[in-house]
Amino acid sequence: MASVEFPDSLADVLAGVQRMVRRRLRHGTPAPALRGAQVELLRLVVSRPGIRVSEAARELYLAGNSVSTLVHQLSRAGFLRRETDAADRRSVRLLPTTAAASRLADWEQRRSALVREQVARLPADERAALAAALPALRRLARNLHEDVEGA
Repeated sequence: MASVEFPDSLADVLAGVQRMVRRRLRHGTPAPALRGAQVELLRLVVSRPGIRVSEAARELYLAGNSVSTLVHQLSRAGFLRRETDAADRRSVRLLPTTAAASRLADWEQRRSALVREQVARLPADERAALAAALPALRRLARNLHEDVEGA
């Protein structure tokens, strides 16, 4: 494979793996089905309870009105609570509900089992190649994150 094609192929493979994992996890998930951006916001709020909408938008690289729409959808579905910030009455802090924490724990457990099962189906040399690639993939993700933060 030519070196010029490698970055495009890598991006395509990473996106394809993520898309297939999400598609497989959708089956068997209780209603309502959650879209990728909704899951990302829930994961952020569970990891940082009390985060402001503006902070969540920055963290997820989304427009504030997009996050507001997600917050409205997730609040209506019973996954998020909005609480007025005592320090700034114009600001809202986001808190996960018990249903959100339970839903995410189930999702993460199912995702882990799915990926473990699929990796186990690979030959030993391919599993070793994937494991060896993890540090470089983590650096790639960190570089992308830093580039976005610096922009």
